Amino acid sequence: MDLDADLVVTRRWRVPARELTERFSRSSGPGGQGVNTTDSRVELSYDVAAATSLPDDLRERVLERLGSRLVGGVVVVSASEHRGQRANRAAARERLLALLQEAAAPPSAPRRATKPTRGSQRRRLATKTRRAEVKRGRQGRWD
Repeated sequence: MDLDADLVVTRRWRVPARELTERFSRSSGPGGQGVNTTDSRVELSYDVAAATSLPDDLRERVLERLGSRLVGGVVVVSASEHRGQRANRAAARERLLALLQEAAAPPSAPRRATKPTRGSQRRRLATKTRRAEVKRGRQGRWD
């Protein structure tokens, strides 16, 4: 993944690299002694509320779906599973891309109500009858 390229979320929505903000810090993950000296952890943030590249109709959907993850209209994704900063940058971009694609996806079609089939109704009633017979057999007859 090219780290300076735009993120293509959908055909209509492309996030320019200039709208993404990266912050680096020390990672707690693998890396031996180098973990104490290199800033390999990456926090990638994207301001959804103020984004100029986001179409308005998609903005409403994305803000609604990411509502719990947003802090002041900004979504933040972090990556620290790799030893190198470059690999963590790529992982954070992939994670953000997947998150934005999921949030921008069109809503699923509403469920169409259907009737249960005759066979399924018969099976359900037969199971209920069998269960009732089992329970009736457990009743003690002390006459």
